[in-house]
Amino acid sequence: MNVKMNRPWKALIFDWDGTLMDSEARIEACLREASLHHGLSDQHDEVYKNVIGLGLREALHALHPAQSADMIEQLAAEYRLRYLQTSTTPSALFAGVTDMLQTLETDGYWLAIATGKGREGLNQVLQQTNLQQRFHVTRCASETRSKPHPQMLEEILDQLGLHAREALMIGDTEYDMEMAHNIGMDALAVSYGVHSVERLMKHQPVDCLHDITHLPNFLRRF
Repeated sequence: MNVKMNRPWKALIFDWDGTLMDSEARIEACLREASLHHGLSDQHDEVYKNVIGLGLREALHALHPAQSADMIEQLAAEYRLRYLQTSTTPSALFAGVTDMLQTLETDGYWLAIATGKGREGLNQVLQQTNLQQRFHVTRCASETRSKPHPQMLEEILDQLGLHAREALMIGDTEYDMEMAHNIGMDALAVSYGVHSVERLMKHQPVDCLHDITHLPNFLRRF
């Protein structure tokens, strides 16, 4: 596919949870249930919410910094069991995401995902949403370094043969904004996810969208 040369970016790299999918409640529930299952104290919703976007082990370590590496592994296994198999907390794409992605691909953009999810979890939701073929490259925290380290972006760029300035990172957390900054990539924030607009704007994204379906028109303004 050909992207017009006057467009500032050739690839759009999306975070998944909180950006394309409304999965905050499911992730929070599974983090809480895994912690309580192992006898650890419950925490406020905001504490669980704040770690969404990190890799699973990094998120669990942030929640329970005094726990051993072995306990973190046990918590991770319990979380995966609940998220992938037993959780009844619903999660779904935000309204209009499927059509929005189709429009972007028609407009000539390469689409990619950089997520804190594990590979098994991402594959599951891509299959459930029938979006497996929509993304040209995907990277997960389970197969590279967790955000805000930029390794997953580096690997995406290498696979697409692009420089950092030719891609735009789109996400709802500080970790997304920091990851993009750490590699010299532009970032676009969305306001409806887990971190506040004030936190996101501290990292100087190019803009902040309040509805992901506005993305095609935002890009056409350039």
